[in-house]
Amino acid sequence: MIASADLPEHRKLLVSLPVAVVLLAPEQIISWVNPAAEQFFGQSNRRLMGKPLREVLDLVEPRLARRLAEADAPVSARQIDVHLIGQGPRRVDITAGPVADRVGWMVMTLHDTVAADAMRENGNGGNEGVLRAPEILAHEIKNPLAGIKGAAQLLGRKVEGSDRAMTLLIAEEVDRIAKLIDQMQTLSRRTAEPVAPCNLHEAIRRAAAIMMAATAGAQKIEEEFDPSLPPVMGSAHGLVQVLINLLANARDACGGAPGSRVIVRTRFASGLQLHAAGQGSPVRLPIEVRVSDNGPGIEPAMRDHIFEPFVSSKKSGQGLGLALVLKLVRDMNGRITHDRDEVGGWTHFRLHLPVAPEEPVQRSVSRANRG
Repeated sequence: MIASADLPEHRKLLVSLPVAVVLLAPEQIISWVNPAAEQFFGQSNRRLMGKPLREVLDLVEPRLARRLAEADAPVSARQIDVHLIGQGPRRVDITAGPVADRVGWMVMTLHDTVAADAMRENGNGGNEGVLRAPEILAHEIKNPLAGIKGAAQLLGRKVEGSDRAMTLLIAEEVDRIAKLIDQMQTLSRRTAEPVAPCNLHEAIRRAAAIMMAATAGAQKIEEEFDPSLPPVMGSAHGLVQVLINLLANARDACGGAPGSRVIVRTRFASGLQLHAAGQGSPVRLPIEVRVSDNGPGIEPAMRDHIFEPFVSSKKSGQGLGLALVLKLVRDMNGRITHDRDEVGGWTHFRLHLPVAPEEPVQRSVSRANRG
């Protein structure tokens, strides 16, 4: 039996929780928040302390707001739409209850249900059958595609003018279809690429360089890097692919408009954990990469579905880019989320990754020094 003296302190338990915890003094004044709540609100504990809850969180549902204001009975609500001041709408689960022996005090938890969906491990979900089909059919489709492209190239050598342009169009469309099949195969692949320590900033700069080289006059990428960050645990190839997708989406969202900006920021974000199926202990995700753009943002009706296959806000998009990003990030035991800052006019994609374990120091002992 574990003695009470051996148990962790209460505050340490709250700090370790992956769910946002807010301690409210009378009149719903924020007294303290845990690291997960700092991440949820996008503000530090120091900045939040002393603020009325209504200045950072708008409880859209009046009945829920009244119940919380009474502070005399437990409250529980699921799938509630709220508005984060300065950030935009969220859908959350809320629990709250009075603090024993402290009149007017309450402890409240907030669980972002959209972010929770993004953190789930790949399983036997409803999309699996859809995503497995290309893996089965790819060989049968790509073989005739190669023949069509070869025939178009041969024909292009014998014709001129508009006819030659048509053969080039056929070859380009074959390449586009083949690329689409490759993306679907990646989505349906069960085995993940091996992970190893990676230099995050090298991966970001490589992705930016590839994007700049592929597109003439591409949007300049602004960097706000924390140079003290340690290596992350992931796939170097997968990281570059994820970042190319996020940077390309940010660039497309700006549309080259005057004053458009794309910013990549790295920082240490404590308190985040991934509770993955089949793993005994949670995986800590203290490294954050944020890709931001000041474009018009994603339509509100689509924001909860952007990581699903075949969902796209682009007229010519196939809706596979972010679905592929989600799979690659999950394979690295990471997390990817999206939020919109309506006041500032920024769209943020946040990638959270685990730190690579430190290599043990190898020490050799000479025979002469042995006792």
